[in-house]
Amino acid sequence: MPETAPAAATGATIELESLSKRYPGSPQPAVDNVSMEIGAGETVVFVGPSGCGKSTTLKMINRLIEPTGGRIRIGGEDVTDIDPVKLRRKVGYAIQSSGLFPHMTVAQNIALVPRMIGWSKARIRGRVEEMLDLVGLDPGEFHGRYPRQLSGGQQQRVGVARALAADPPVLLMDEPFGAVDPITRDHLQDELIRLQHELHKTIVFVTHDFDEAIKVGDRIAVLREQSHIAQFDTPEAILTNPADDFVSGFVGAGAALKRLNLTRVRDVGITDYPTVTIDDPLQHIFDRLRDSGSNEILLLDKRRRPYKWLRRGDLMRAKGSLARAGALVHDTVTRDATLRDALEAVLTDNAGRVAVTGRRGQYEGVVDMETLMNSVHELLEADRLDALEHQHDLEEQRAERTHSEQEGFGRPTGEAPA
Repeated sequence: MPETAPAAATGATIELESLSKRYPGSPQPAVDNVSMEIGAGETVVFVGPSGCGKSTTLKMINRLIEPTGGRIRIGGEDVTDIDPVKLRRKVGYAIQSSGLFPHMTVAQNIALVPRMIGWSKARIRGRVEEMLDLVGLDPGEFHGRYPRQLSGGQQQRVGVARALAADPPVLLMDEPFGAVDPITRDHLQDELIRLQHELHKTIVFVTHDFDEAIKVGDRIAVLREQSHIAQFDTPEAILTNPADDFVSGFVGAGAALKRLNLTRVRDVGITDYPTVTIDDPLQHIFDRLRDSGSNEILLLDKRRRPYKWLRRGDLMRAKGSLARAGALVHDTVTRDATLRDALEAVLTDNAGRVAVTGRRGQYEGVVDMETLMNSVHELLEADRLDALEHQHDLEEQRAERTHSEQEGFGRPTGEAPA
């Protein structure tokens, strides 16, 4: 009988209790008395200034750095005193620049932990293919490649696949997307959000980029020096009600615009669009464009990925070949992209629309400027109403205080209120 893998693990709670780290010779602890509870299946982001101890705190969870004091519980189990090597095999870990072993193939990198913990060859082989597919890489194409043969974004995807290969309940990510270009970074963030929707792991994510924290986090821990927690709350709560000036400094200017990172493309209207494939005969493309009533059609490649935008005039000039016709699709967004990502993509395109893609970049629809701007207006209107309600509450509180003070002033000295 074929070997059956156990049911996929979901996230586990993480409890940090008075966690501290002091290095010999240092007058101050690097991390001082941090206590925090992270829910199972939650994505929590540590953000703070350089040197505040956020990466040190993260690394103490899997004991890459041994704590000086305090306790760590994962899924209710105190892991402070167990074998750290065994602990690390139960906790996924992804870092900046992927950390892949250059002398190993993609498949060997992903198989590393499952092989160490004794999985069979057949199960490992199936898991490698499953993981590559999960992070949007074709197993047949990438299985035997070496890290040097991959782009930076592809390396990071393999790094995440390796961290998830043994199906750990917890995934630690230390600035995993910090070394790639902004466009690739946006797509990797979207991919992580999509993966989390499917897997429900407990993710602890370190970044210095507050916009990234807003985008990927269910909750954000804004850390001061020595990892003292300045505020630990949802992105929306931190944007609308920062705890103090330190947190406000991290939020920075344009808090209302940053809220665009809280709404996803999947939350707005995605419309279908007339499409053809690169293998379709030219006459079929003409007919499809005519029947659609549109002035434009989207050409998909052999893998159903957006390839070119074709207008009527482009087809008239095609002369039997699409090789030089149309405008290449330079940018796409996924359903997990933010409104801000989509707006940036649409604003760079004079036609005012962007293609929406799914796993492996396959076409799913289009979102246009009108839809996005309607969503922005709704968001701004909700903010305006919230501000008016808040102002009204403040005025009522002031009126109540004034009334109380006037009542107290009007009573004879020593007379108790009725």
